[in-house]
Amino acid sequence: MRKGPGRDIYRRLGEKIDGLTARTPWNETFHAILKELYTPEEADIVARMPFTLSSVERISKTTGVEEVRLRNILEGLCSKGLVLDIWNERDNRYCYMPCPLVIGIFEFTMMRTGSGLGTKRWAELFHDYFSSVFPANFSKGEKASILRVIPVEETIRVDAGTEFLDFEKATSIIEDSKRYAIGLCSCRNEKLHIGKKECDAPVEGCSMFGIGADYMIRHGLAREVSKSEMFDNFARSKEHGLVLCAYNTKSSPIAVCHCCKCCCNYLSGLGTFGYTNAVITSNFMATVDEGLCTGCGKCIKACPMNAASLLPLDDSPGAKKKKKARVNRNICIGCGVCSMKCPSQAVRMVRREKRTIPPETLFEATLLAALERGNLQNQLFDNPQSVTQEFMRTFVGAFLRLEPVKKALLSDMLRSSFLSFMKKGAALQGKGWITEL
Repeated sequence: MRKGPGRDIYRRLGEKIDGLTARTPWNETFHAILKELYTPEEADIVARMPFTLSSVERISKTTGVEEVRLRNILEGLCSKGLVLDIWNERDNRYCYMPCPLVIGIFEFTMMRTGSGLGTKRWAELFHDYFSSVFPANFSKGEKASILRVIPVEETIRVDAGTEFLDFEKATSIIEDSKRYAIGLCSCRNEKLHIGKKECDAPVEGCSMFGIGADYMIRHGLAREVSKSEMFDNFARSKEHGLVLCAYNTKSSPIAVCHCCKCCCNYLSGLGTFGYTNAVITSNFMATVDEGLCTGCGKCIKACPMNAASLLPLDDSPGAKKKKKARVNRNICIGCGVCSMKCPSQAVRMVRREKRTIPPETLFEATLLAALERGNLQNQLFDNPQSVTQEFMRTFVGAFLRLEPVKKALLSDMLRSSFLSFMKKGAALQGKGWITEL
């Protein structure tokens, strides 16, 4: 018998969201966020629905809610950015899954527009909660992040010794997409409503592509734009010295964030809280040609991570204290913003010794994030109402959380084999279309 909404429904919803790709520790602030965003009925349905993309028919079976009513509730959840729907071309229907906290609940909530919204209250709650999110997701050396930095293209000088790959270029992301949308920057909108926005960057600017754009446009969370408008949006961000951070997939990233150092929660995860993988650096880093550097300090002002500084060339007594820029390579994220702002072209972007290759698809990124955060079992056995699957989640989850097992599957030697095995498993379950997202 299906239990109705009860006093513990938000705790069960919190556990469900915590079991996705980003860990969400329970506290009173998270409880307050869930009560603000979900009605008790919505919370009950999301807590009962499968962890992965599923049809209305399957969700109806797991929740006990009649299909017509369920479809209306799911549509309302999608319009609030709390459930994601993606078109399944094989079966000609939409499939639905709960949104994780990031990228998902936070971004889509703070990108909502219109009257009668509790935006200021939401901003206050999210701002308070993020200090709990970073240690929950990055305190054990986790490497899977949802965002990767892409450098300003004009700062990369391609020559015989420098290879600049398509997935590292903003222009390639734009050219390869078929649909575009621009919406509010969730982080700047949050900081605006709590009085902490210090920059002059526009609040609107978040870029969505492909299935990401499709979702945002259909549910009124962003406006559809042309390819040329998207290029203009990127050009405007360069003028404001914003950092471009793409969703961390090699092919067809669903979004690119245009981040400023005063507002971006993800950059603050690295710069303020010290979690070095909160954002994946680009495969480039800044270096200074001391012969060209005039010591003007514009790169120091532009750097979003405070990785650049002015230091004297000679510290010996009596020496002329002429200063030149220096870049701390341990902090540099390879965005190219400092190089873009350097009037003497003294700051150059060079290739890092070790190249980072992002997951190929959204499917791979989801699996790797879930594995690293101890939730892969929920992707494998996704029905929360099945007693048999609950047993398998407990058993397999305990095995996958063993550190040697996790390290082996994430290693360069076994990662590709592990992902190949998961793709074959999805195909056998009739979910092969998901592996292509």
